[in-house]
Amino acid sequence: MNKTYSSSNFYGKVFKLALPIAAQSTIVIGVNMLDTMMVGKLGDDPLAATSLANSFISVFQIFCMGLGMGASVLVSRYWGMKQSSPDRSQADEASVALKQTISLMLRLTVILAFLFAAATYLAPGIIMRSYTEEEPIINLGIKYFNYSIPTYFFLGISLTSTIVLRSVGQVIYPLIVSIGAFFVNFSMNYILIFGKFGAPRMEIAGAALGTLIARIFEVVLIAGYLFLYDKKIYFRIKDIFMSTKSLIREYIRICIPVLISDGILAIGTNSVAMVIGHLGGVFAAANAITSVTQQLSTVVISGVSQAGAIVTGITLGEGRRDKTMQQGYQFFKLGLILGTLSAAFLFLFSNTIIGFYDNASAETAATAKQLMNAISLIIIFQGTNSIMTKGVLRGGGDTKMLMLADNIFLWVLAIPLGMAAGFCFKMSAFWIYILLKSDQIAKTVWAYLRLRSGKWIKKISTRS
Repeated sequence: MNKTYSSSNFYGKVFKLALPIAAQSTIVIGVNMLDTMMVGKLGDDPLAATSLANSFISVFQIFCMGLGMGASVLVSRYWGMKQSSPDRSQADEASVALKQTISLMLRLTVILAFLFAAATYLAPGIIMRSYTEEEPIINLGIKYFNYSIPTYFFLGISLTSTIVLRSVGQVIYPLIVSIGAFFVNFSMNYILIFGKFGAPRMEIAGAALGTLIARIFEVVLIAGYLFLYDKKIYFRIKDIFMSTKSLIREYIRICIPVLISDGILAIGTNSVAMVIGHLGGVFAAANAITSVTQQLSTVVISGVSQAGAIVTGITLGEGRRDKTMQQGYQFFKLGLILGTLSAAFLFLFSNTIIGFYDNASAETAATAKQLMNAISLIIIFQGTNSIMTKGVLRGGGDTKMLMLADNIFLWVLAIPLGMAAGFCFKMSAFWIYILLKSDQIAKTVWAYLRLRSGKWIKKISTRS
């Protein structure tokens, strides 16, 4: 009875956090899918250009996820300390450390946004040529970039602020904001891409501008809530400028490896996109169709991953190591189940999803089908190791080891094998994708062994 109750309580806590996060991710991905489908109506070249331009923007997004999730490791741990500490002075100390973490995160986010905006403004052609050699796609991508430059600032602040709110259990409000952003993005894209209601027909530029408007809407509501109305963290605008000297060493030890890990991983993922882009417009367009669908099929996994980091951090903040180990095994089993369900979804509905892109060429549709089959296999492993590496192990503070594991498996195994498959052996799309994602299989085995060792649970302090 105690075991049953414990498991029931565990799954209740996880899904109370995970489902709103998953719902929010579904909305965000749904917007991306609508963008892809709308731009797809313009033909294969605009579809490929939008996909490849967004690959670079996604690098920034992954960096911001690294910043946010790195801060989340500390935020959730300090939140657990603050909530459970009977000593008022210790609770106050945890509260100050929590605010210092957010302040450092936001400062780094703005610096990062400035660097990406500058690169996009100064060298859009160079960026696009790193993905493809086809001039029509390059020119369309440059046009998309011209309207995307301010997006980095709004995207970065709203994304990292959302992760902070989630880390203290506030998952409903960001979901509501995303629902609003969905309708703003859809409406603006429809009006601006196709020139409806008297607006000029902007085509691919309209997709970029519509997304920018939605990001502005999002940051006003998310950052406005965090800075002005939130009563849990009680972080205010003036706190951005607070002294953070006492926390810098701990922040660097725990958060910076997450940023480096996700950053190098983003570059690696971007390299995968470059490989795909240089395999031709057909392969790039097919990947654009499948990538959004893959994201949609893993939204619950992504939600559970973030919930895993939060639950693990809070439990360790309460000083309950044995319970944390038990939860780790439960998360691993949950990853296998959810990965298998995602694979089944993709396999069963791949033809229907590809059929939505009725303007895609027959060759693009056939390539997309091969990619869907490959994703259906890889996603079982990707789902499991994502919950462990981006959730449980990260929440335990094992960020340095994760930084090494993520990038060794990607750069030493997956990218060399994928490039050899595509450029040397001219293998089919199915096998190219399998080998480009072979790191997901290796990381699943490694994550289980790391979980068993117990070495992933690290001590975190409120001061340097």
